Amino acid sequence: MTFYNVDLSNQNSEQKVPTLSVSSLNRMAKGLLESNFPAIVVEGEVSNLATPASGHWYLTLKDKNSQIRCAMFAGRNRSVKFRPKNGNQVIIRGKLSIYEGRGDYQLIADSMEEEGDGALRRAFEKLKEKLQNEGLFNIEHKQKVFSCFEHVGVVTSATGAAIQDILSVFDRRFPATKITLFPAAVQGLAAPNEIVNAIQLANKLQAKIGVQALIVGRGGGSLEDLQAFNEESVARAIFSSTIPIVSAVGHEVDFTIADFTADLRAPTPSAAAELMSPDQQDYFDSLTAYRSDLYQKLNNTLSQAKNQIQWLARQLKRPDRRLQEHAQNLDRLENQMQLATKNKITLRQSDLKRIHQGMMSNSPSSLIKQRSALVESVKKEISLLIKSSIQKTKSQIVGLSRSLSAVSPLDTLARGYSITYDDSGKVIDTANSVKPGSQIISHLHKGRIKSSVESILPDDK
Repeated sequence: MTFYNVDLSNQNSEQKVPTLSVSSLNRMAKGLLESNFPAIVVEGEVSNLATPASGHWYLTLKDKNSQIRCAMFAGRNRSVKFRPKNGNQVIIRGKLSIYEGRGDYQLIADSMEEEGDGALRRAFEKLKEKLQNEGLFNIEHKQKVFSCFEHVGVVTSATGAAIQDILSVFDRRFPATKITLFPAAVQGLAAPNEIVNAIQLANKLQAKIGVQALIVGRGGGSLEDLQAFNEESVARAIFSSTIPIVSAVGHEVDFTIADFTADLRAPTPSAAAELMSPDQQDYFDSLTAYRSDLYQKLNNTLSQAKNQIQWLARQLKRPDRRLQEHAQNLDRLENQMQLATKNKITLRQSDLKRIHQGMMSNSPSSLIKQRSALVESVKKEISLLIKSSIQKTKSQIVGLSRSLSAVSPLDTLARGYSITYDDSGKVIDTANSVKPGSQIISHLHKGRIKSSVESILPDDK
């Protein structure tokens, strides 16, 4: 893009000011806006709304003091969940631009929501994340919902279009289904509590009235209209229900917290009724097929029984022959039994003979004789060992006695010597060991002598 900076502060300058075309000027202004305002969010009131056949929306967004033109092209406005009207307060997200053909400054809208929807959407996403983290949306908690129920409960408004749509579908597809309405407000401040109470009442009465599944829903509406089904209390009531629940809230594009928590989601109340009711013609066709199959199996059983009876009848035409055959079989069996018995007895006799021989060789009397002979042999061996040991011991004692006699002081005493002790019993080996007047005892070969020392004599006296 070519950019011109026009300086008007010095008009007397000799510098030549470039001349722009209107298209160039609008193109430059458009570039400046789009580059400096890439994305903005604006709140205001809708006015001068135009919806031509092209599918684009053109409107003026205004507040108390100002206004701006807006354009929302068909590819974008298809995602808007409400139909804007003059006077609506809306929030538009988009970018600033200029329509070069007229030089109109305008807002190109990417998304549009009614005032208040933004806060509701943020609360929706926050609660969705919380319950998802707690596992309320996990597949393992989902109960199975079948396509054929005898008794279905419906939690919705008693005066709304949803209950009429549901009844119409069941009446067309499978009128035998029993429908019980648990009425509840589906919009407004009281709606969440009434929906919770209705679900709890259905569960409380389940054993008594036999409700097999619940449809919880309403027709379409704005995010604010559907807010009751985005409440945490409703989500937890659905999760805690022992009765399988099919959510059917709004239109196909609407998703609520109840849809994520329910066991099955249907895009509309009518679709929920379609899912939970078999087509009666298909049902009758299935019954007809079952009946035909049952008749076929019954005919086959009867045919087999008939063939069996005919065979038995043929067998009974000559009962005497059958008796003869049985008699021969009895004779054959008797011979086989006798032969088997004889062989068995012969085998047992051989076994007994072998066992008897073994017992005789190991009889108590034989064992006693063997043990007695062994005892006698051992006794003789022990006696010889004892005698030999005694003789050996005697020889050792004689030798030791001789050795002792050779060094025994008694033998020395027998040759005239004596051993002298003092009065304390200590051997006196020198004369100086005693004093005159000391009492001494002399040990002779036979007997002892007690005496008193008169004097001490030296060795040479």
